[in-house]
Amino acid sequence: MAGLEQAAQWLRQAERICVLTGAGVSAESGVPTFRGSDGLWEGHRIEDVASPEGFRRNPTLVWQFYNARRANLRQVQPNPGHYALAELERRWGDRFTLVTQNVDGLHQAAGNRQVLELHGNLRRTRCLGCGEVRDRGLEPLDPLPRCPRCGGPLRPDIVWFGEMLPEETWEAAVWAAHSCDLLLVVGTSAVVYPAASLIPIARRGQPPAKVVEINLTRTEATPQADLSLHGPSGVVLPELVRAMESMP
Repeated sequence: MAGLEQAAQWLRQAERICVLTGAGVSAESGVPTFRGSDGLWEGHRIEDVASPEGFRRNPTLVWQFYNARRANLRQVQPNPGHYALAELERRWGDRFTLVTQNVDGLHQAAGNRQVLELHGNLRRTRCLGCGEVRDRGLEPLDPLPRCPRCGGPLRPDIVWFGEMLPEETWEAAVWAAHSCDLLLVVGTSAVVYPAASLIPIARRGQPPAKVVEINLTRTEATPQADLSLHGPSGVVLPELVRAMESMP
């Protein structure tokens, strides 16, 4: 693959690595992206089942959507791309940070621990009464679940359309991008902000980070990258790790 050896060399030389992942990584495990041509879920716009306004209008419908997504996660497993990223963390330790827009927890299932979840996690609920955030795993939830602590209504611990990212998580992501030597942009079209702004943030580092994009096709990240490797991340990432390991 053109560029693989150069990317492997940059990877081997990097002191700090930051990885930004998106829905394309999980899609290879069978997780729906809802970013197709119609952007619909059973005839409903995604914005209607993934926004505060949608939840206020019809919380039952919103929970149907999220319970369906949670049920799907019980059927999927991390793919070789996830495991390749876990291997990089094993080698770099706390000099490795994985920033993900995904909410499925597959990076953690593969072994990653240095994970910043920009958009939340499907396994967690947040109480609108007492504010408690609780990891519910993938257990089936009631159609309108209530807080076991105070009885208040629960919502998914997900960042919905129109909501701000968790401030502490975002600040940590900005620091990781700004301080890295190499930014891997994997499985994301780089059109969702502020996550996509991590690419120019990395390029403004001192010294500027190298940016390697791994996507199926050309994306908004391509003109910002020093090098693009086009193909499934579940194929390209393991090849990249093997190429790095084979270097003298």
